[in-house]
Amino acid sequence: MEENTKLAQPVIDSKIPEGPVAEKWTNYKAHQKLVNPANKRKLDIIVVGTGLAGASAASTLAEMGFNVLNFCIQDSPRRAHSIAAQGGINAAKNYQNDGDSIYRLFYDTVKGGDYRAREANVYRLAEVSNNIIDQCVEQGVPFAREYGGTLANRSFGGAQVSRTFYAKGQTGQQLLLGAYSSLNRQIQMGKVKSFNRYEMHDVVMIGDRARGIIAKNLVTGKFERFAAHAVVIATGGYGNAYFLSTNAMACNCSAAIACYRKGAYFANPAYVQIHPTCIPRHGDKQSKLTLMSESLRNDGRIWVPKNLEDAKAIQAGTKKGSDIPEEERDYYLERRYPAFGNLVPRDVASRAAKERCDKGYGVNNTGQAVFLDFSEAINRLGIDVVRQRYGNLFDMYEEITDVNPGELANTIDGVNYYNPMMIYPAIHYTMGGIWVDYELQTSVKGLFAIGECNFSDHGANRLGASALMQGLADGYFVLPYTIQNYLSDQIQVPRFSTDAPEFVAAEKACIAEEERLMAIGGKRSVDSIHKELGNILWEHVGMGRTKEGLETALTKLKELRKEFNSNLYIPGTVGEGMNIELDKAFRLQDFITMGELIAYDALNRNESCGGHFREEFQTEEGEAKRDDENFFYVSCWDYQGSDDNAPKLIKEPLHYEAIKVQTRNYKS
Repeated sequence: MEENTKLAQPVIDSKIPEGPVAEKWTNYKAHQKLVNPANKRKLDIIVVGTGLAGASAASTLAEMGFNVLNFCIQDSPRRAHSIAAQGGINAAKNYQNDGDSIYRLFYDTVKGGDYRAREANVYRLAEVSNNIIDQCVEQGVPFAREYGGTLANRSFGGAQVSRTFYAKGQTGQQLLLGAYSSLNRQIQMGKVKSFNRYEMHDVVMIGDRARGIIAKNLVTGKFERFAAHAVVIATGGYGNAYFLSTNAMACNCSAAIACYRKGAYFANPAYVQIHPTCIPRHGDKQSKLTLMSESLRNDGRIWVPKNLEDAKAIQAGTKKGSDIPEEERDYYLERRYPAFGNLVPRDVASRAAKERCDKGYGVNNTGQAVFLDFSEAINRLGIDVVRQRYGNLFDMYEEITDVNPGELANTIDGVNYYNPMMIYPAIHYTMGGIWVDYELQTSVKGLFAIGECNFSDHGANRLGASALMQGLADGYFVLPYTIQNYLSDQIQVPRFSTDAPEFVAAEKACIAEEERLMAIGGKRSVDSIHKELGNILWEHVGMGRTKEGLETALTKLKELRKEFNSNLYIPGTVGEGMNIELDKAFRLQDFITMGELIAYDALNRNESCGGHFREEFQTEEGEAKRDDENFFYVSCWDYQGSDDNAPKLIKEPLHYEAIKVQTRNYKS
C-alpha cells in the first residue's frame, strides 16, 4: 500500500492560492475566471440537497443567472435535517467586545479540529462568517437580541468568547426558512427547477467529467435522467451508518458513496463526532436519538456523584439526582478543564462522560448517562430567564422523558435543587466526507461537494455552531465564486442530451441493481441488518478504538455484506411504484461500504485526535495523543473498482503557516 501511495501522491492538488493565509481568499477572488451574465444563462447546474448548503447554493447560483436543477429527498426543503440544528451559528462579529476576531475564530476552529484541518479553508470560513449574519438578518431571520436591540451572542464549546448567534433553540429552523424563502423566489422566477421527493443514485460521467445524475422519483419508483454542465452535492453526513444517531431518519450517504465509486476521493472518514448532550437511549426499540443543544452547556453544569454508592443508588432508583447535595457532586469537566469548564469541545466532553460511566458513576438504570443540571443558573437568574433562553429545549426534554428540568425537586440546607437532565454521548456529525480542493471541487472534474458532505473545514472535531456556518458559507459565499473558475471554459459546451449512451447505461445499471436487490428473497429485514451494522460500528469504531477492535470490525463488516447480499428480504415486486424498504436497502448497502471506510481509516491512523480516539495512543491523563510526525495529512481513500476491494490510501500533506501546531490544552 505504501508504494502505491507514493506513486499516486502527485494527483492531489488542493489549489490553495499563494500568499499569506489572511490574503488567500482575497487574492483568489481577484484573479479567478468569471462567467458574464449572458453566458450564465447558457449553463446548467445540478444541486443535490436542499438543506442550508444546498438551498443557499441553489438560490445564489440562480440569482447570479445560472439555470439550476435542485433535488430534495423530502416532500419539502423545509424538512431538511438542517432544521434540527438548535444552538446557533458562529461569526466573528465581536459584538460582546470580549476579544473575538476573524483570526481567533480561525484559530479556535483549527485547534478544536485538533490541527487536522486545511488551514486555508478554515481561514476563509472565518473570514466570510460575518457576511452570513448580515445576509440572514436581511432575510428576516429572527436572531435573539439584547434589550437595546443589538444581536445577542452566547458561548459554545471550544471558545472563550461569545460569538454564537441564535434564535432560542430553533436556529437551524430559522436559518433554513431564510434560505428556503430565497430558493422559493428563484423557483417562482423560473431560474430553479425544483424536484421534491427525488433521490440521487448515480453520477453520470461523460469522458472524465460529471455531466449529470440518475435520480429516483420516490413517489413513482422510476429512475430519471438529468444533465447539466456541473453537479453539486450537498447531501449531509454519514452518521446514520451507526443506525442510532441524532440524524433524521432519511439522512444517508448514498450520494457521496455514488461519487466515491465514480472516482471522488473520500477524505478522513474516521473523523466521526460523538455529541456529548444527547438524551440517553432507553431500549433496543429506538430508531433514532434526540439531541439536546450544546447551548445548554452555557448554564447547565455536568456532573456525576462523587461517591460510587450514590451512583449505584441512583441506578437502582432509590435516589434521585436532586437528593445529592452540592458538596457530593463531581463537576468533572470543571475539575479537569478549569479554563473551559463545561464548554470544552465535544470530543473532550464526550470522552470524559464515557470515562466516568465506565468507572461506574453513570446515573440512569443502564449506567450510561450523566447529569446536566440547571439548579445553579435557576437560583442565580430565576426560572423565567432560563426558560427564555432554553424553553423549547426544556419542553422537548419533558415531552420525551416526562421529566421537567425546570421543576423544583428538593431543598437541602436552604438550597433549591431542580430536576436535572440526563445526557450521554451519541453519534452526531461527520467531519470526514468527499475530498474537495480549495474551490470545493472533488477529484472528479465538474463535481463539487459542499456542507457536511465534504471534509474541508472541521479537521478531526467540529466546534459547536460551526455546521450552520460552513453550510451557509459554502452555499452563499464560496461556491458561487469558485464554480465559475470551472464553468468559464464550459460556455461553448452544448447542453447534453439525456439520451446519450452514458445516461442510458447509468440508468440501466441502477435498474439492474434494483432488480438484484429485490431478487435476493432472503429472510432478514433492512432494519435488522442495519441495527447489526450499527452495533458493530458503535462497539468497535465508536468513542474508543483499538487495532484489534478495528480488525474485528472489518471482518464482521465483510460478513455482514455477504449476509446482506444473500439473506435480505424486501417486500413487494419490481416496478410497483413507491417501495420504502427498497429505498432503505439501497442506502444500507452504501452504509456498509461507509462503515468499512471508517474502519480502514481508523486502522490506518495510529494516533488519537479529535473524534478519532485510539486507546493505544493516549496520554497518562487519558487525553488524545497525536503523532504529527507521521500523520499530519488528510487521508484520501480511492475506490478500487468494487466494494469488496480495500480502498487505496493517498495522502494530502497539511501545511500550516499562520498557526503553530501544538498539543491542545483546555485546562489553562
